Amino acid sequence: MRAKRVIYYTDPINDDFATGKIKTKTVDATHKFVNRNIIWNVSAMILYYLVAAPLILMISKFYLGVKFENRAVLKQVRRGGYFLYGNHTRDLDAFLPALSAFPKRVHIIAHANAVSTPILKHIVVMLGAIPVPSGTSGMKGFLEAVDLRIKEKRCVAIYPEAHIWPFYTGIRPFTETSFWYPVKMRVPAVAMVVTYRRRAGVFRIFKKPGMTITFSEPFFADDKLSPKRAQKKLRDEVYCFMTKISSEKENIEYIKYVRRPHE
Repeated sequence: MRAKRVIYYTDPINDDFATGKIKTKTVDATHKFVNRNIIWNVSAMILYYLVAAPLILMISKFYLGVKFENRAVLKQVRRGGYFLYGNHTRDLDAFLPALSAFPKRVHIIAHANAVSTPILKHIVVMLGAIPVPSGTSGMKGFLEAVDLRIKEKRCVAIYPEAHIWPFYTGIRPFTETSFWYPVKMRVPAVAMVVTYRRRAGVFRIFKKPGMTITFSEPFFADDKLSPKRAQKKLRDEVYCFMTKISSEKENIEYIKYVRRPHE
Protein backbone atom coordinates (compact mmCIF):
# COMPACT_ATOMS: atom_id res chain seq x y z
CA MET A 1 0.00 0.00 0.00
CA ARG A 2 1.49 3.30 -1.10
CA ALA A 3 1.23 6.36 1.13
CA LYS A 4 -1.88 8.38 0.24
CA ARG A 5 -0.45 11.71 1.32
CA VAL A 6 2.64 13.37 2.74
CA ILE A 7 2.80 15.45 5.91
CA TYR A 8 5.78 17.68 6.59
CA TYR A 9 6.79 18.32 10.19
CA THR A 10 9.51 20.28 11.97
CA ASP A 11 9.08 19.33 15.64
CA PRO A 12 8.42 15.65 16.50
CA ILE A 13 7.50 16.58 20.07
CA ASN A 14 5.17 19.56 19.66
CA ASP A 15 3.68 19.33 16.14
CA ASP A 16 0.04 18.24 16.18
CA PHE A 17 -1.92 17.02 13.16
CA ALA A 18 -5.29 16.30 14.74
CA THR A 19 -8.23 17.01 12.46
CA GLY A 20 -10.32 20.05 13.36
CA LYS A 21 -9.41 22.97 15.56
CA ILE A 22 -11.02 23.68 18.92
CA LYS A 23 -10.89 26.81 21.01
CA THR A 24 -9.30 25.40 24.15
CA LYS A 25 -11.11 26.00 27.40
CA THR A 26 -9.11 26.73 30.53
CA VAL A 27 -9.19 23.82 32.97
CA ASP A 28 -8.56 25.06 36.51
CA ALA A 29 -9.70 24.47 40.08
CA THR A 30 -13.32 25.19 39.08
CA HIS A 31 -13.43 22.02 36.99
CA LYS A 32 -15.20 19.13 38.75
CA PHE A 33 -12.61 16.38 38.35
CA VAL A 34 -14.68 13.96 40.44
CA ASN A 35 -18.47 14.11 40.43
CA ARG A 36 -19.96 12.39 43.47
CA ASN A 37 -23.61 12.91 42.54
CA ILE A 38 -25.33 9.50 42.57
CA ILE A 39 -27.63 10.25 39.65
CA TRP A 40 -24.70 11.52 37.58
CA ASN A 41 -22.65 8.40 38.33
CA VAL A 42 -25.49 5.99 37.54
CA SER A 43 -26.09 7.85 34.27
CA ALA A 44 -22.37 7.66 33.48
CA MET A 45 -22.37 3.91 34.14
CA ILE A 46 -25.34 3.37 31.81
CA LEU A 47 -23.78 5.53 29.12
CA TYR A 48 -20.44 3.73 29.40
CA TYR A 49 -21.62 0.11 29.41
CA LEU A 50 -24.95 0.14 27.55
CA VAL A 51 -24.39 2.83 24.94
CA ALA A 52 -20.68 3.55 24.41
CA ALA A 53 -19.32 -0.01 24.80
CA PRO A 54 -21.44 -1.61 22.02
CA LEU A 55 -20.78 1.39 19.75
CA ILE A 56 -17.04 1.23 20.41
CA LEU A 57 -17.01 -2.49 19.66
CA MET A 58 -18.70 -2.01 16.29
CA ILE A 59 -16.56 0.96 15.22
CA SER A 60 -13.34 -0.73 16.34
CA LYS A 61 -14.11 -4.10 14.79
CA PHE A 62 -15.43 -2.98 11.42
CA TYR A 63 -14.23 0.57 10.72
CA LEU A 64 -10.86 0.60 12.51
CA GLY A 65 -10.19 -3.11 11.96
CA VAL A 66 -8.79 -3.61 15.47
CA LYS A 67 -7.03 -6.87 16.32
CA PHE A 68 -5.23 -7.66 19.57
CA GLU A 69 -1.96 -9.42 20.31
CA ASN A 70 -0.99 -10.49 23.82
CA ARG A 71 -4.17 -8.99 25.29
CA ALA A 72 -4.27 -11.86 27.78
CA VAL A 73 -1.50 -10.08 29.67
CA LEU A 74 -4.10 -7.66 31.03
CA LYS A 75 -5.46 -10.51 33.13
CA GLN A 76 -2.33 -10.18 35.25
CA VAL A 77 -3.34 -6.67 36.32
CA ARG A 78 -7.13 -6.85 36.20
CA ARG A 79 -7.54 -7.15 39.98
CA GLY A 80 -6.02 -3.75 40.65
CA GLY A 81 -5.50 -0.35 39.12
CA TYR A 82 -2.86 0.17 36.43
CA PHE A 83 -1.67 2.63 33.80
CA LEU A 84 -1.86 1.92 30.08
CA TYR A 85 0.52 3.81 27.76
CA GLY A 86 -0.05 3.99 24.00
CA ASN A 87 1.15 5.72 20.83
CA HIS A 88 -1.20 8.46 19.58
CA THR A 89 -2.08 7.84 15.92
CA ARG A 90 -5.84 8.41 15.47
CA ASP A 91 -8.53 10.85 16.58
CA LEU A 92 -10.44 7.77 17.72
CA ASP A 93 -7.63 6.56 20.01
CA ALA A 94 -9.85 7.23 23.02
CA PHE A 95 -11.82 4.11 22.05
CA LEU A 96 -8.87 1.75 22.24
CA PRO A 97 -8.14 1.60 26.01
CA ALA A 98 -11.83 1.06 26.82
CA LEU A 99 -12.04 -1.76 24.28
CA SER A 100 -8.76 -3.28 25.45
CA ALA A 101 -9.49 -3.32 29.18
CA PHE A 102 -13.21 -4.13 29.03
CA PRO A 103 -15.05 -4.80 31.33
CA LYS A 104 -12.73 -2.80 33.61
CA ARG A 105 -13.66 0.87 33.64
CA VAL A 106 -11.10 3.07 31.90
CA HIS A 107 -10.22 6.74 32.35
CA ILE A 108 -8.05 8.71 29.94
CA ILE A 109 -5.78 11.59 30.82
CA ALA A 110 -6.76 14.05 28.11
CA HIS A 111 -5.90 17.48 26.74
CA ALA A 112 -8.15 20.36 27.77
CA ASN A 113 -9.60 20.26 24.22
CA ALA A 114 -11.55 17.16 25.27
CA VAL A 115 -13.73 19.29 27.56
CA SER A 116 -13.81 22.46 25.45
CA THR A 117 -16.95 21.71 23.40
CA PRO A 118 -20.34 22.59 24.94
CA ILE A 119 -22.62 19.63 25.75
CA LEU A 120 -20.11 17.14 24.35
CA LYS A 121 -17.75 17.93 27.22
CA HIS A 122 -20.21 16.41 29.71
CA ILE A 123 -20.43 13.19 27.71
CA VAL A 124 -16.63 13.00 27.42
CA VAL A 125 -16.22 13.35 31.19
CA MET A 126 -18.93 10.74 31.82
CA LEU A 127 -17.01 8.36 29.58
CA GLY A 128 -13.87 8.80 31.65
CA ALA A 129 -11.82 11.77 30.45
CA ILE A 130 -9.62 13.44 33.08
CA PRO A 131 -8.40 16.71 31.52
CA VAL A 132 -4.92 17.99 32.30
CA PRO A 133 -5.15 21.40 34.04
CA SER A 134 -4.13 24.47 32.08
CA GLY A 135 -2.24 25.79 35.11
CA THR A 136 -1.30 24.98 38.67
CA SER A 137 -4.68 25.89 40.20
CA GLY A 138 -6.36 22.72 39.00
CA MET A 139 -3.48 20.37 39.70
CA LYS A 140 -4.64 19.30 43.17
CA GLY A 141 -8.05 18.18 41.93
CA PHE A 142 -6.51 16.48 38.90
CA LEU A 143 -4.03 14.43 40.94
CA GLU A 144 -6.71 13.48 43.45
CA ALA A 145 -8.91 12.25 40.59
CA VAL A 146 -6.15 10.08 39.10
CA ASP A 147 -5.31 8.68 42.53
CA LEU A 148 -8.97 7.91 43.22
CA ARG A 149 -9.46 6.02 39.96
CA ILE A 150 -6.40 3.87 40.63
CA LYS A 151 -7.64 3.14 44.17
CA GLU A 152 -10.96 2.12 42.62
CA LYS A 153 -8.92 -0.48 40.70
CA ARG A 154 -9.58 1.09 37.33
CA CYS A 155 -7.34 1.56 34.32
CA VAL A 156 -5.94 5.00 33.55
CA ALA A 157 -4.74 5.44 29.96
CA ILE A 158 -2.06 7.90 28.88
CA TYR A 159 -0.72 8.91 25.47
CA PRO A 160 2.76 10.20 26.38
CA GLU A 161 3.41 11.49 22.85
CA ALA A 162 0.60 13.99 23.67
CA HIS A 163 -0.14 15.01 20.06
CA ILE A 164 -1.94 13.11 17.32
CA TRP A 165 -0.04 12.07 14.20
CA PRO A 166 -2.55 10.12 12.08
CA PHE A 167 -1.28 6.71 10.94
CA TYR A 168 2.29 7.44 12.01
CA THR A 169 4.28 4.21 12.00
CA GLY A 170 7.11 5.19 14.35
CA ILE A 171 7.28 6.12 18.02
CA ARG A 172 7.89 9.79 18.70
CA PRO A 173 10.11 10.98 21.54
CA PHE A 174 8.38 11.51 24.87
CA THR A 175 9.56 12.49 28.32
CA GLU A 176 9.31 10.59 31.58
CA THR A 177 6.85 13.12 33.07
CA SER A 178 3.76 10.90 32.86
CA PHE A 179 5.59 7.94 34.41
CA TRP A 180 5.53 9.70 37.76
CA TYR A 181 2.06 8.23 38.37
CA PRO A 182 2.86 4.50 38.47
CA VAL A 183 6.01 5.19 40.48
CA LYS A 184 4.18 7.31 43.04
CA MET A 185 1.11 5.05 43.24
CA ARG A 186 3.07 1.78 43.14
CA VAL A 187 1.02 0.16 40.39
CA PRO A 188 2.05 -1.48 37.10
CA ALA A 189 2.36 0.15 33.71
CA VAL A 190 1.47 -1.67 30.49
CA ALA A 191 2.47 -0.50 27.01
CA MET A 192 -0.05 -0.64 24.16
CA VAL A 193 1.38 -0.29 20.65
CA VAL A 194 -0.71 0.38 17.55
CA THR A 195 0.68 -0.80 14.22
CA TYR A 196 -1.05 -0.83 10.84
CA ARG A 197 -1.68 -3.80 8.55
CA ARG A 198 -3.26 -4.47 5.18
CA ARG A 199 -6.94 -5.31 5.44
CA ALA A 200 -8.19 -8.41 3.68
CA GLY A 201 -11.44 -9.67 2.23
CA VAL A 202 -14.58 -7.57 2.43
CA PHE A 203 -12.91 -5.11 4.85
CA ARG A 204 -10.74 -3.80 2.01
CA ILE A 205 -13.66 -1.49 1.16
CA PHE A 206 -12.51 0.79 4.00
CA LYS A 207 -9.26 1.54 2.12
CA LYS A 208 -7.39 2.54 5.27
CA PRO A 209 -5.18 -0.06 7.00
CA GLY A 210 -6.42 -1.99 9.99
CA MET A 211 -5.02 -1.52 13.50
CA THR A 212 -3.13 -4.20 15.41
CA ILE A 213 -2.72 -3.51 19.13
CA THR A 214 0.12 -5.31 20.91
CA PHE A 215 0.47 -5.28 24.69
CA SER A 216 3.61 -5.58 26.79
CA GLU A 217 4.05 -7.53 29.98
CA PRO A 218 3.48 -5.31 33.04
CA PHE A 219 6.35 -3.01 33.97
CA PHE A 220 6.96 -2.14 37.62
CA ALA A 221 8.91 0.70 39.16
CA ASP A 222 12.31 -0.32 40.54
CA ASP A 223 12.10 0.13 44.33
CA LYS A 224 15.89 0.10 44.57
CA LEU A 225 16.13 3.39 42.69
CA SER A 226 15.19 6.90 43.72
CA PRO A 227 11.70 7.92 42.50
CA LYS A 228 13.20 10.13 39.80
CA ARG A 229 15.50 7.42 38.46
CA ALA A 230 12.74 4.80 38.70
CA GLN A 231 10.51 7.10 36.68
CA LYS A 232 13.16 7.45 33.98
CA LYS A 233 13.81 3.71 33.89
CA LEU A 234 10.10 2.95 33.55
CA ARG A 235 9.82 5.42 30.69
CA ASP A 236 12.80 3.84 28.92
CA GLU A 237 11.37 0.32 29.28
CA VAL A 238 8.03 1.37 27.81
CA TYR A 239 9.69 3.35 25.01
CA CYS A 240 11.99 0.45 24.08
CA PHE A 241 9.07 -1.95 23.90
CA MET A 242 7.09 0.46 21.73
CA THR A 243 9.92 1.06 19.27
CA LYS A 244 10.67 -2.66 19.08
CA ILE A 245 7.08 -3.56 18.21
CA SER A 246 6.62 -0.70 15.75
CA SER A 247 9.71 -1.79 13.83
CA GLU A 248 9.08 -5.56 13.89
CA LYS A 249 5.37 -5.75 13.08
CA GLU A 250 3.79 -5.15 9.71
CA ASN A 251 3.35 -1.38 9.71
CA ILE A 252 1.79 0.09 6.59
CA GLU A 253 2.71 3.69 5.79
CA TYR A 254 -0.69 5.12 4.88
CA ILE A 255 0.61 8.67 5.47
CA LYS A 256 4.25 9.53 4.89
CA TYR A 257 5.89 11.93 7.36
CA VAL A 258 8.86 13.96 6.15
CA ARG A 259 10.95 16.14 8.42
CA ARG A 260 11.36 19.69 7.13
CA PRO A 261 14.47 21.53 8.34
CA HIS A 262 13.95 24.66 10.43
CA GLU A 263 14.15 27.74 8.27
